[in-house]
Amino acid sequence: MQCWVFVAAICSLTVENAVENFVLWGLHIPRTTDSTHGLPTFPNLVKDYIPDAKNRLWVSDITYIPIYPNPNNMEEYSFCYLSLLQDAYTKEIIGYSVEETLEAKYPLEALRMGLKHLPEGTEGLIHHSDRGCQYASYAYVGMLSKNGISVSMTESGDPKENAMAERINSTIKNELFKGMTFTSIAEVKKAVRMAVDFYNNHRPHMSINMMTPKQAAECEGEIKKVWNSRREQAIKQARI
Repeated sequence: MQCWVFVAAICSLTVENAVENFVLWGLHIPRTTDSTHGLPTFPNLVKDYIPDAKNRLWVSDITYIPIYPNPNNMEEYSFCYLSLLQDAYTKEIIGYSVEETLEAKYPLEALRMGLKHLPEGTEGLIHHSDRGCQYASYAYVGMLSKNGISVSMTESGDPKENAMAERINSTIKNELFKGMTFTSIAEVKKAVRMAVDFYNNHRPHMSINMMTPKQAAECEGEIKKVWNSRREQAIKQARI
């Protein structure tokens, strides 16, 4: 089996080290984050940050989706990888890419999709992600810098440091894809397109006062939540 090679030659995942030493639901789970790459990383700029409008904070992550080419043999499977880019204020998925490898060029595709909708002259935008080699690659960081976007990364392996991106991964896989089995990457790509459209335009969100992300994009200032965010409560209390 071939290795997955990223834009930066220093950043690579082999089949051997991309598979974790545990099994979930009968699957050997791939590791989508390699933070031992030696590339420059960046501090977490959003520990105490709450965006008050769209295009203030984008969050990004990569997750895996299993493919079963033979539905009659569930022990035969492979994975494809979904890269997502989300606006933290509106909750809108503004960029995505589905491919068969973990190469950095695919998160870059999701980033380029988001950049197409970024108004010229936008200032103060932060991009937050984990420290994986895809996001630390020279191509990805260079694209952010070229567009005047500040780079923020997690400072540990704690998923809470990128909780919003982790949450959208779970929503896609455990809610919108619930009960679905894919036999090809083409099926996954079609399902992702439909899921993103539904998520952005039709699904109400408790974190934006039961609006859709498209509706929230018209707002500015604090949007009421239908649930209590302990993180935001703690940040607001510290500001008093």
